[in-house]
Amino acid sequence: MNAANHPDSCHNEIELIIGNSNPNFSGVTSTMLQVLSEQQKLINLRVMGKYHLTDESLNISFWQVAKICRKPLADGRYRIFHARRVDEMIQSLILKHVFQAKIKIIFSSAAQRYRSNSTLWLIDKMDAVLAMCKASASYLHRQPDAIIYHGVNTDIYTPPVDKTEAWQSLNLLPEGVEKGKRGIAILGRVRVQKGVHVFVKSCVQVLDKYPDYTAIVVGLISSSNESFVKTLKAEIAQAGLSQRIVFAGEQHFADIPKIFSGLSLVVALSDNEGFGLTILEAMSSGAAVLASEAGAWPEVVRDGTDGYVVPVNDLTAVIDKMELLLSNQEKLAQMGIDGRQRVLAHYSVQHEAKQLVEFFRHLM
Repeated sequence: MNAANHPDSCHNEIELIIGNSNPNFSGVTSTMLQVLSEQQKLINLRVMGKYHLTDESLNISFWQVAKICRKPLADGRYRIFHARRVDEMIQSLILKHVFQAKIKIIFSSAAQRYRSNSTLWLIDKMDAVLAMCKASASYLHRQPDAIIYHGVNTDIYTPPVDKTEAWQSLNLLPEGVEKGKRGIAILGRVRVQKGVHVFVKSCVQVLDKYPDYTAIVVGLISSSNESFVKTLKAEIAQAGLSQRIVFAGEQHFADIPKIFSGLSLVVALSDNEGFGLTILEAMSSGAAVLASEAGAWPEVVRDGTDGYVVPVNDLTAVIDKMELLLSNQEKLAQMGIDGRQRVLAHYSVQHEAKQLVEFFRHLM
C-alpha cells in the first residue's frame, strides 16, 4: 500500500487538507464524502473536521494542521487546503496568515447566487477558485481557474436488471396502495422551492391517462411545510388520485440508491440549485429525467436523449414533457440507458477525483 492509501503514513507526507466545518449533513457534505473515497486512492489527505466521516483516522484538527504546515513538504511544495464553505475559507486564511502555514488555498464554488462583499473579499484571497459548472462560474466575480463537475458513485447508483421487478420490490407505499407497474418520483425536502407542487399538479393532469404509473414524493416534510402538503393532498384527493400520487416521507439514506434503481422517471423541479446531484444519481441508476433549468442540469441532461429540461415553475412545460415521457415506454427506457452511459463517460466520482487531484498537483 502506498503512502496515499495508508491511514498511518507520516504527517509530513500529507499533501491535501479538506475542510469539513458543517455538523449538519448537507449537499456539500454529500459531494465531499463521495469524492473523498476516490481521492484517497490518488493523494495522501486528511479532513479538518470529524463530521460524518466513516473513517475517523482521516480526521485532523485545526491545531494539528497548523503544526504540520509550519514547513512545506520535503521537496519544497506547499500543501493544498480545499475549502467549500465561507467559514472554511476563513479558517484556511487564519492558518496561512496567523500561523504562517505553508498552504495553497482552493475554494470550490457551486452556488448560483451573488455573494456579499465580505465573501467576495475572501474569494479574492484564494490561491485558486474552482466552479462546479458553467452556471456557477457565471456568478463568480473572478474567472475560475477550472470548471470541474461533480460526479456520483456509479457502483452504488446502478440500473437494475429489470425496472419493473425493482419497482415492485420497493417498500415505499402505505399498506393497501397499489404499486402500479412502474414508478415516477421527485426526491428531496418537500417544499415549494423544490417544485413539489409543480410535480403534483402535473401528475394530477397526466396520470389518469397512464394507469401503469404511480407517482411518489420522497423526502422530509418539516412542520413548517405541513400545510403546504395538506393543500396538495386535498388537490390529489379531489382528482381521485390518492392511490396514484403518494407522499412516502423521509427514507433512510442507505435505501436511496435502491429507490432510484426502481424508478422509471425521476423529476427534479427546483427553483435553484447549487449543483444538484439528484439528476446524476437518477441517470446513473438508469432512470429517465425531467429537470428544471436549475443548477448544472441544463449542462448535464441532453434534451430528448436522457430526458428533458424545462423552464423553472413552468407547469405547462412539465405537463407536456411528462406526456411525452410516459406515452412511450420504449423511449423512456432507452433514455435511462443513454443517461447511464453519459454518467459513466463524464460524471463519475472517479472522474471528478482524478480531475481534482490533477489540478491540486499542478497548483502545488
